[in-house]
Amino acid sequence: MGAIKEKILKIVQNSISGTEFFLIETNIRGDQRKRIIEVFVDSAKNISADDLAELSRKINDVLSEDEEVGNYRLDVSTPGVDRPLKFIEQYPKNINRNFELEYNFGDEIKKQKAKLVSVNGNELTFYDGKNEFLINHNQIIKAKVLISFS
Repeated sequence: MGAIKEKILKIVQNSISGTEFFLIETNIRGDQRKRIIEVFVDSAKNISADDLAELSRKINDVLSEDEEVGNYRLDVSTPGVDRPLKFIEQYPKNINRNFELEYNFGDEIKKQKAKLVSVNGNELTFYDGKNEFLINHNQIIKAKVLISFS
């Protein structure tokens, strides 16, 4: 990663530090003439548009003071429901939601749909309609919240 990208990433991380947000991903594309900075954050609680706007202003205030950053467009958002969960901190607010899971089970990879029942440390309890089962967060390859319209 170039020095300017490292600098931008540090600015983003410092802006999030001390807030309720945690960084999911930062994408930086383009060059000094037209740079696109995408910041994806999440929180243990639901995030409002006002929360994102405030964080965006906080990041923008620091970025705009740095001439090396050049011209940029800053997009601050949550990962969205179509993206898999990455961190254990994302799970508690999704209790009682249905998931599409892919996880390591011994020597095999299992895929199934199940409802998240509880989170206890790194242990996630799911219910598949018949049985409850535990999965350690480290076993999960992919966990995606399923959208329910009911």
